[in-house]
Amino acid sequence: MNDVDAHLLIVDDDERIRMLLQKFLMRAGFLVSGARDAAHARRLLAGLDFDLIVMDVMMPGETGIDLTRSVRETSQVPILLLTARGETEDRIVGLEAGADDYLAKPFEPKELLLRINAILRRVPEVVAEQIRPKVLGLGEFSYDIERGELWQGEDPIRLTATENQLMKIFSAAVGEAISRVTLVEELGRDRGQAQERAIDVQITRLRRKIERDPKQPRYLQTVRGAGYMLAPD
Repeated sequence: MNDVDAHLLIVDDDERIRMLLQKFLMRAGFLVSGARDAAHARRLLAGLDFDLIVMDVMMPGETGIDLTRSVRETSQVPILLLTARGETEDRIVGLEAGADDYLAKPFEPKELLLRINAILRRVPEVVAEQIRPKVLGLGEFSYDIERGELWQGEDPIRLTATENQLMKIFSAAVGEAISRVTLVEELGRDRGQAQERAIDVQITRLRRKIERDPKQPRYLQTVRGAGYMLAPD
């Protein structure tokens, strides 16, 4: 795996830290989604494939340790735990729960980046095409799910980070309507009508890139009363 192709999930109840980590890792070339707690992370994990989870241990309700144990029941996705506790016993508990690495706060962002890259280098290549198609056909366009790349024939079409996240979300639920509220949550945004309207704006912009006629969308459809749905060829 090329590290910069990786999709990371950041789970932290501190919005400031979560957003800082998302911005830093996106600048490093990763596709990054954020979750504000374990319940939010579960919803994202149910619909998207991630290459690595960076998770805070001390969260209200279900802790990072608890969620790690739960994830390990069904998945081997690498997990890097973040905590203010740096004692040896705490690290052992996290590793016994199934974490791949442990980083004590405060830490230098560069150290986090180095640890993420080291973990990803240890992960064997998975033949994802055995699970689902790697490329979605959208008429004259095609979307490479793993690489997060949109193409028009042999010409790449640039997607913003938000557009790419939306494509990942829709690609994980092809043919299913996804509500605005769900899209807001899966993008790691706070709820509210303003954010839902912002989703509509992002959908309009995305349609301009994947539709021959954005005003009469064929592939990114509006489902009345339900939300939006991706319907590839």
